[in-house]
Amino acid sequence: MPTPRSSTATSARKRNTPTAPRRFPAEWEPHAATWIAWPHHEPDWPGKLAAVHWVYAEIARVLAAAEPLHILCHDHDVSARAHACLAAHGVADNVHLHTVPTDRVWLRDSAPTGVVRSDGSVELVNWSFNAWAKYDNFALDRRVGRAIERITGLARTEAHRADGAPLVLEGGAIDTDGRGSLLVTEECLLADRQVRNPGMSRADYERAFGEWLGVRKTIWLGEGCVGDDTHGHVDDVARFAAHDVVLLAYEEDPADENHRRSRDNLKRLQAAGGERGDFTVIKLPFPRPVTMNGERLPASYANFYIANGIVLMPTFNDVNDRVALNILSEIFPDHRVVGIHAVDLVWGLGTLHCLTQQQPRGA
Repeated sequence: MPTPRSSTATSARKRNTPTAPRRFPAEWEPHAATWIAWPHHEPDWPGKLAAVHWVYAEIARVLAAAEPLHILCHDHDVSARAHACLAAHGVADNVHLHTVPTDRVWLRDSAPTGVVRSDGSVELVNWSFNAWAKYDNFALDRRVGRAIERITGLARTEAHRADGAPLVLEGGAIDTDGRGSLLVTEECLLADRQVRNPGMSRADYERAFGEWLGVRKTIWLGEGCVGDDTHGHVDDVARFAAHDVVLLAYEEDPADENHRRSRDNLKRLQAAGGERGDFTVIKLPFPRPVTMNGERLPASYANFYIANGIVLMPTFNDVNDRVALNILSEIFPDHRVVGIHAVDLVWGLGTLHCLTQQQPRGA
């Protein structure tokens, strides 16, 4: 990896100055690495944290076979537990553990978004993080970007609004085709609950996406899935699977609340280009409702993660597991599609895409 740069007042000013043009690569483009954080916050998985450690070890086993895997560990004790679980799963190569304190492990949201500059270099666009405008313990997660900058030596830019205020955003709220189109939801960014950026309009967001991600077309869906405590992240309901393919999580049962939401999102996708042939919309089923202690959890096959040559998809002991695996296998014929048991994992209100963040490979 490159030698970390020294921190100076000049470099700090540069990190707060846009260095356009940028391009937000699609997830299926080559990665230099994947980043995750080892679970340690027991309240996120009440009564199931020990089981989740083994799920993470299996995730690490699959990812480390595909590309370098960097794991943030809250402290030395967490690092020791991670080492033990990884060793038990036979994971020894291509894994790098770093002691970096975190509040939670959802690096899709707390870690920076990797973009590629016009000169082919990779830049870390660091959004301000406020724990989905819902929780009050996020001070450590807000520093994750600095830690990744230090470890990789990559340039890091702190995104800001047009008025100069920090721009709050999470990686799970955006999905791209790598060619300037972006999927988002109104529920996440424009609703009056869990407000990330008070006062920002649809047009303001679109200007920000253009400035920081090189986005030319923003496709606004309606709502996310039932049970999502982020209040509408798009990565549980719609994902680009190719430049001209959008996978839409679609609930066929009219009695299920996700049916109304997915019907509305289908209409929006069709209006945005599906009817013109700009892209094909392929329905991905939902699993049966997954509940814990009477709480509906955000179980969705759309929360898959694309790494170099593999796709990891959450499974839920449901008949639709096989249906969804077959759909992804057809769409990604050059990737090995691997199911990861996620019934325990989703008790933390997120699964595979939520916990991973890719580091793109520069040109």
